[in-house]
Amino acid sequence: MPTDDIRAEVRGIAASLRAYLEWHRDAGTEGFPRETRRAISEDRTPSPTATPLVIATETASATTPALANDVPPDPQVRLHQLAAEVATCTRCALSSSRTQTVFARGNPQAALCFVGEAPGAEEDAQGLPFVGRAGQLLDRMITAMGLAPERDVYICNILKCRPPGNRRPEPSEMATCIPYLHEQLALVRPRAIVALGNTAVAALLDTGLGITKLRGQWKLYRGKTLVMPTYHPSYLLRPSPQQVEAKRQAWQDLQLVMKELGLNPRTSA
Repeated sequence: MPTDDIRAEVRGIAASLRAYLEWHRDAGTEGFPRETRRAISEDRTPSPTATPLVIATETASATTPALANDVPPDPQVRLHQLAAEVATCTRCALSSSRTQTVFARGNPQAALCFVGEAPGAEEDAQGLPFVGRAGQLLDRMITAMGLAPERDVYICNILKCRPPGNRRPEPSEMATCIPYLHEQLALVRPRAIVALGNTAVAALLDTGLGITKLRGQWKLYRGKTLVMPTYHPSYLLRPSPQQVEAKRQAWQDLQLVMKELGLNPRTSA
């Protein structure tokens, strides 16, 4: 192997180890994947242990994006078209206060997708999801899994525009915007989705149950795609008596995802 390739591989392993140590230093958790950066299986058959939730049925119309049954021959081309459509969207009042829309980052061909709530101030400024403090923590979590954030996962939000003051999205805003996400996920076709926080869980699974009731349990999005609910990184950053335990639980949830994707996480040090 050429010297430059060896050095690049060593740098990648070191970056993964640093992220792992930072994450567990804060969380007090344990466990490290024995096999990192292993090729993720393309078998997209849902796990038999996944519990489906009732998913709301949507009616297609001329004013909503195409959904799962309308996937074009070239999903990557359609993703670019969809991002352009989102960039000019004026379907709700959030379009008047945004700096720009926030579509996605990462690899649209990845088997693992992370879905959050909505853009914040940093995301609105840069046009990319999860680039603020919460995003930096999310990247450390992903790297601790032995994955590269820009290569091995796809990251997006329920809303494509920032709610003023980073407030929680209104139900009407979510209903207006989520058809974009549905088509986005139909095009990306992830094997598994990590739903970050209550808003993402409610939107993807059409449930009123809170994250503490659902985290750590496999669910199904639209009856076929595995979903692992877990805490939003912003919650993990918020000082509270539950912070350390919440971080430990979030790592447990990610270990379940790693096991499902064939990354063989260890359950103890």
